[in-house]
Amino acid sequence: MTAKWNKKDAITGELTFEIDQDQIKEGLDQAFTRVRGNITVPGFRKGKVSRTIFNKMYGEESLYEDALNILLPDAYEAAVNEAGIEPVDQPKIDIDSMEAGKNWVIKATVTVKPEVKLGEYKGIEVPKINKRVYAADVDKNIEEKRQNQAELVVTDDAAKNGDTVVIDYKGTVDGKEFDGGSAQNYSLELGSGSFIPGFEDQLVGHKSGEDVTVKVTFPEDYQAKELAGKEAEFATTIHEVKVKELPKLDDEFAKDVDEDVDTLDDLKKKVREDLKKEKSDKANSEIEEAALKGAVDNATVDQIPDAMIDTEVQQQMDQFMGNMQRQGIQPDMYYQLTGTSEKQLRDQFKGNAATRVKTNLVLEAIVAKEGIKASDKEIEDEIDHLAGDYGMEKDVVRQSLTDDMLVHDISMQKAIALVRENAVEVKEDKKDDKKEADKD
Repeated sequence: MTAKWNKKDAITGELTFEIDQDQIKEGLDQAFTRVRGNITVPGFRKGKVSRTIFNKMYGEESLYEDALNILLPDAYEAAVNEAGIEPVDQPKIDIDSMEAGKNWVIKATVTVKPEVKLGEYKGIEVPKINKRVYAADVDKNIEEKRQNQAELVVTDDAAKNGDTVVIDYKGTVDGKEFDGGSAQNYSLELGSGSFIPGFEDQLVGHKSGEDVTVKVTFPEDYQAKELAGKEAEFATTIHEVKVKELPKLDDEFAKDVDEDVDTLDDLKKKVREDLKKEKSDKANSEIEEAALKGAVDNATVDQIPDAMIDTEVQQQMDQFMGNMQRQGIQPDMYYQLTGTSEKQLRDQFKGNAATRVKTNLVLEAIVAKEGIKASDKEIEDEIDHLAGDYGMEKDVVRQSLTDDMLVHDISMQKAIALVRENAVEVKEDKKDDKKEADKD
């Protein structure tokens, strides 16, 4: 086969190729076998008419369309490989000639991956991120754990921010009750911002047993449109005021929080190590993101085909819904729970689809330029990783993924790692310089 590729613009061109006589004969034979089962000819049992009689009655040309449909997929794929192009959409097929005794000539209008002109992708300058863990960070984390261990104790004192009140309330607008405006024995932490602005503030300073008329105005952007901007009154009864009783910071507290430690000092050391890893992982992720963005920004891609955008959106939709279904949430249920639609979700993913496509194109170009490959061990490790992530058997993962898919994904990950490892951290974040630093 001699395939000819005539590029028209950045992403489209015309691919001309031939189907030779041997292929045509094979296609015609297969087409005849398929159609003769439905043909009834006097003197022959159904499906038993000879090829000679068929050709005399209907003409061999009547088999051309079926034969072409049989031959075209393989012939097109071979032409694509010979031309060295990467189609990203279904081609538009035109028949140039299908004369008896001659090779068939086919022309296909093809949309292909755009050319990527790489810029600098090594030595990308990224902000230097402070990864140190300070004493204040450890103290804050310990205090959060202490707050989580706090008990609520009833008090006769007046309520203050941070206290929890148990209340009944009944709301009215223009003297009329409204849906969702009343509750009994509701526990509300003052200062939490859980209620309409101003509601919690008006309960501060009151004690259990008191009745309070709370007057507020619903925000203009309130979710219930019929209440937006309206003034409301809530007849409120305070049944109890509860204060937080915090545990002492001692070894017993430490053991209650984490069964793997015996002392408060042990807990602080463990918190420090956890925070170190957390800060390091976060910093590395931000550096990787900044470096990759720099490499993509430095590259030039003339035009991204709409088909690639559509494919990316569909992949994101499939992945997202696949995750939902693994949690037992079907698509219809998800849309109902979130008050959204498939179109809205699709539009959401479409928002940055072009950027994701360009990023993938740039990474593929880096893979090609650097000659990045995936070893057999890396492929096996990736299968192990995927099996663990999705709770599947290795054999099942292996059967669902081709070598090409695995090699592509691993190569892309290695390209990202290359860009990250060659990034240069140049801007130090000094906002924490005045804090007392702990030595790592």
